[in-house]
Amino acid sequence: MIATTSTRDTCGFEIGQILNVNAPPTLVELPIVSPESPRRLPKWLRREIPRSNANHFTANLLEELRLETVCDNARCPNRMECYSQKTATFMILGNVCTRPCGFCAVSRGQPEDLESDEPDRVAEAAVRMGLRHVVITSVTRDDLPDGGAEHFYQCVAAVRERTGATIEVLTPDFVNNETALARVVEAAPEVFNHNTETVPRLYRSVRGPKSEYRWTLEMLRRVKELNPEIKTKSGLMLGLGETHAEILDTLSDLLDYGCDFLTLGQYLQPSSKHLPVGRYVPPEKFEELGEFARQLGFRKVASGPFVRSSYHARDMAESV
Repeated sequence: MIATTSTRDTCGFEIGQILNVNAPPTLVELPIVSPESPRRLPKWLRREIPRSNANHFTANLLEELRLETVCDNARCPNRMECYSQKTATFMILGNVCTRPCGFCAVSRGQPEDLESDEPDRVAEAAVRMGLRHVVITSVTRDDLPDGGAEHFYQCVAAVRERTGATIEVLTPDFVNNETALARVVEAAPEVFNHNTETVPRLYRSVRGPKSEYRWTLEMLRRVKELNPEIKTKSGLMLGLGETHAEILDTLSDLLDYGCDFLTLGQYLQPSSKHLPVGRYVPPEKFEELGEFARQLGFRKVASGPFVRSSYHARDMAESV
């Protein structure tokens, strides 16, 4: 844990101060840039939509194979860029989530039954898209005894059987179920990702009453314990009301629990029904915080307003 205090500048926001770190990296200030309006984005969050026939290829293939993606369901701002590069993050276990997370655009409610042929369809898509790195995520399925762990295992196995791609899983928390977690680890994905999303103080309000910050950390530690060869990964959304000191402490916790890869991105409100944006962090501040995290000890860091959990995931996985 990094010990921190906090002071307030003339604008009233907190700035964390490192008190005791071995060979400490340069402290980074992370000022609050308050949104002028919930519906007005700063200029650095406006981008052109890539135009490419590959967009249609990817979208049509996903429709043909009846596959869901987090790109579509979570309204990812990078969707068209990724589709134009013939890549996507597959979302298994349906498109209805059982958790009422305040930040997420994925539909919530009563999920449908599992589709036993989904692993084969995911593998078929990976083959036809020519993927070298396959990312598989899911909705949270608290209605299933194992949270969908066996289905994750089968999807990883199907992709591995038909491709030479590396595989990354981005999992829910499996409701503190160590047996379910072990089953996913048994599939031996090259990268195991579970997002922290936010700092401890905001955990329940952002992720819902069932989520536990300490279990998120424990999952990463447990994965390393079960299979030290697997790279662990986690990510934070900035702009939900966290302080600079809280970010530093959370990064320190992730390192203490063996996290290898880190993603930092800007939270964007999917609709007026979701949590509001508390601040917009400028690109240069993301760069500074990313460099700080690298000096702190993360093996690979992606930090920027548009960075998401699986954005350019192949580059991160292949770099180590």
